[in-house]
Amino acid sequence: MKRAIYFTSSVLFAAMISISLLSLNTAPAMAGAEEIVKFHSIVDLAFVKEYAVIPKREDVAIIDARPKARKYDKGHIPGALSIPDREFDQHVKALPVDKKTLMIYYCGGEKCSLSHKSAFKAEKLGYTNVKVFAAGYPAWIKGGNVGAVSTEYVKKLVDTGAKALIVDARPKARKYDKGHIPGAVSIPDREFDQHVAQLPADKTTPLIFYCGGYKCTLSGKSAQKAAALGYTNVKTYTAGFPAWKSAYGPDAVATGAASAALAIKAGTDEGTISIDSFQKIVEENPQSIMLVDVRDPAVYKQGSFKTAVNIPIDALEKKIDSLPKDKPIVFFCNSGGMAGEAYDMAKMLASDLKVYFLEAEVAFQKDGSYKISPVT
Repeated sequence: MKRAIYFTSSVLFAAMISISLLSLNTAPAMAGAEEIVKFHSIVDLAFVKEYAVIPKREDVAIIDARPKARKYDKGHIPGALSIPDREFDQHVKALPVDKKTLMIYYCGGEKCSLSHKSAFKAEKLGYTNVKVFAAGYPAWIKGGNVGAVSTEYVKKLVDTGAKALIVDARPKARKYDKGHIPGAVSIPDREFDQHVAQLPADKTTPLIFYCGGYKCTLSGKSAQKAAALGYTNVKTYTAGFPAWKSAYGPDAVATGAASAALAIKAGTDEGTISIDSFQKIVEENPQSIMLVDVRDPAVYKQGSFKTAVNIPIDALEKKIDSLPKDKPIVFFCNSGGMAGEAYDMAKMLASDLKVYFLEAEVAFQKDGSYKISPVT
């Protein structure tokens, strides 16, 4: 009898220890799991699209509750304000003065709680027309809409020489030539179809379109046209040139007049551009020329000049009409051979184009650097 009692007690004791250990193991996981307390007024994509328009509406504030540098800067709903939930109290003054104003909060999707938290905080401050777009930025992009990037993000692209194409959609002579973001190419929205050849052959290349700010629709129209052509990484810089100039001043503005000051110096052979002249233009004012890489797409993807567009020599004849007549065109390849053929073809098919070619050996490194040497 004593043995039976002892055995039963031992079993019970062991079971109690096992339950205690299980509780200890699961407690941290349960404590770490955050249950989203959803806001009481949820809206869908169709509702948001009515208000997320350019020109920006004055009767609504669309607010991105995600971290600014890590999320908002890289992509957000056009026209949205950045008020990270963790910094809500520091940015209260950025909220609308009229507490009846429609406010739409969003963040990173259904599993993100930041927009709900911010909405509750806004309501506590007395705002009476607060909504949450719970599906958030992922649903905005999935719905076929274009995202926007911040001024800081564009500055980083310019400073680092990232493999991205920044496009000014404003009229060239009236706007772009008088001042634009350094390194940006001019593709006026009204002339988009005539300048398609300036877009990269690699359709995964990031494209950033901008124009005259929150009241300007040109960049959005051009971005949609690029997306329709199959480009998969298209965004707008909705704040545009006014925000760029305000943030960084006249020293960070390039002009057409400055570009024209760098004259093209001819090389030894007919149609060539000298290596020194080519390097100076590429390094200081690449937007003053249209730089065409005539190598195969696979080779182009391995490395090329930042502003170069890829028109393989075999495709040049069909695209000759898309080349610009308002700026010099310079063809290049690895050693000058195909570039020379491209020059001859352009002169034969479109004698009104101002074309040159680089007769030199060009080698690109993985870090984006390059070396140009005379042909031996």
